[in-house]
Amino acid sequence: MKFQSLIAAMLLCCSMAYAQQSDPVVMKINGEPILRSEFEYSYNKNNSDDVIDKKSVDEYVDLFVNYKLKVAAAKDAKLDTLSSFKREFAMYRDQEVRPAFADSTTLLTEAKAIYDRTKEHIGDRGLIKPAHILLYVPQKAPAEKVEEARMRADSIYDALKGGADFAEMARKYSQDPGSAKNGGELPWVQPGQTLKEFEDAAYALQPGEMSGVVQSPVGFHIILMKARKQFEPFDTLKNDILRFIDARGLREKIIDKKIDELAKASDGKKTKDDVITDKLEELEADDPSLKYLIREYYDGLLLYEISNRTVWEKAANDEKGLEEYFNEHKKKYYWTRPRYKGMVYHVKQKDDVKAVRDCVKDVPFDKWADVLRTTFNNDSVLRIRVEKGIFKEGDNAFIDKMVFKKDTVVTQLKDFPIDAVYGKLLKKRPDSYEDVRGLVTADYQEMLEKQWVAELRRKYPVEVYDDVLKTVNNHSK
Repeated sequence: MKFQSLIAAMLLCCSMAYAQQSDPVVMKINGEPILRSEFEYSYNKNNSDDVIDKKSVDEYVDLFVNYKLKVAAAKDAKLDTLSSFKREFAMYRDQEVRPAFADSTTLLTEAKAIYDRTKEHIGDRGLIKPAHILLYVPQKAPAEKVEEARMRADSIYDALKGGADFAEMARKYSQDPGSAKNGGELPWVQPGQTLKEFEDAAYALQPGEMSGVVQSPVGFHIILMKARKQFEPFDTLKNDILRFIDARGLREKIIDKKIDELAKASDGKKTKDDVITDKLEELEADDPSLKYLIREYYDGLLLYEISNRTVWEKAANDEKGLEEYFNEHKKKYYWTRPRYKGMVYHVKQKDDVKAVRDCVKDVPFDKWADVLRTTFNNDSVLRIRVEKGIFKEGDNAFIDKMVFKKDTVVTQLKDFPIDAVYGKLLKKRPDSYEDVRGLVTADYQEMLEKQWVAELRRKYPVEVYDDVLKTVNNHSK
């Protein structure tokens, strides 16, 4: 027994040593080893042939390290324990794992079960392919309308017995639009698919035989039997049934059923989530790229949440910080061409030209739209139309003509014949950061990002093994 344990331990050590040799650690981030295969997966995915700004391995290292440092910060902040994170990650994970529960064997088993149920339902009666001519009668139609339809059906029936072509008569007289255009022909029918009166009359016919006038709850039918057959063998219908499973969304139900069965088979030791996790580990053992794809989902969600809290959302909502950044970097936002900060507006009455100006002259620029809407367009009648913004030459034809004095053709707004502008010309630079908020926000975010990364570099240890890095995508070294 001791000898067997010793051999097992030796084999385990050898296999671990071989794994380390075949997939060595390329770096450590905050003490966590990163295998070469994970780095290669990320590098190759982000530097494929369709990427314009490709990076060398050395150039990519900093990007990858920064990415992993942010993930480490997110884990330290316990963001991976949030219920919202767990739900979203489970959704991504399940997209990759759940289809594996519906393997070909499981799908074939379900397809065979569907086939067996259908075959039992059809029984010896088989399938029929009828054609019919329908004269529609509403269910609560008065007796005279019913009798009128019956007489027309009898006339058509007499014509058919006299040699009239069934398909032509169906196209001309049948009130079942779906089949009439096909000469009355219906698809293959099995027991229970049609009205009982129609089914009983149709199944009594042999190929080539025609029924008399048959009354059903929807009117009067004349039925011609085109063909009959028994239910085909499973192998003949297998692919059709598999397509039916996908078309009806049954695959997801099959997967749910399989997961439930595996959870129940554990005698309460495993939840459905445990079953999915086990399947993921099984799939990852066979496909390392899947392991890294799932990790990419996991890390990516953490990266988004920590970046949003630390940089993106923080910058977007930090009004004081945005203003200070703008004041310190005003020269970045100077313009080579002047801008017009204001509005062009269109009114119906001349008096409203001055009224609009008076309405907004003491109001902050970002509040103009609200004030104008409540003052002039606060009921169902529109008094003005307004286009507000910071315009450069070429942005708006009215501004070009009325402010920049360009020889420009404008298209008058229907029902608003009077055009006017109000605002001021900014020749070289914006008034405030609000005038270039998008640019300032992006620059401020970039500054916060650099500060954050520098802080993470100081906080978490990073070790990169250059000898292993040289073997990335070149394992012969």
